[in-house]
Amino acid sequence: MADTVETTTTAPAEKIGHRTEKIGLVTSTKMDKTIVVSVEMRKAHPKYRRVVKSNKKFYAHDEQNSARVGDQVRIRESRPLSKLKRWTLEEIVRRSALSQLADTKPVAAAK
Repeated sequence: MADTVETTTTAPAEKIGHRTEKIGLVTSTKMDKTIVVSVEMRKAHPKYRRVVKSNKKFYAHDEQNSARVGDQVRIRESRPLSKLKRWTLEEIVRRSALSQLADTKPVAAAK
């Protein structure tokens, strides 16, 4: 009887696992390559069935320092990058009108 050797192929590297994504507002960009994203969660109260809002802050890695305060961003779960940073900036969903005004702010003329 002949023994057959079966070779198994592994899944492609793009399907590593499920990483959670959240959408929230940038509340702080004061740190270098780090943003603070506030995510609003709505949950029904267990007893009263009233919808209760709660906010949670997440520290996310922003490699290009492209996000600004007020932007709506999508963040993705990642490996621990520092003591508090466990998320990375995936994309900027919507730019804030405040950040656009700050970019086009005229420089005062010297007197």
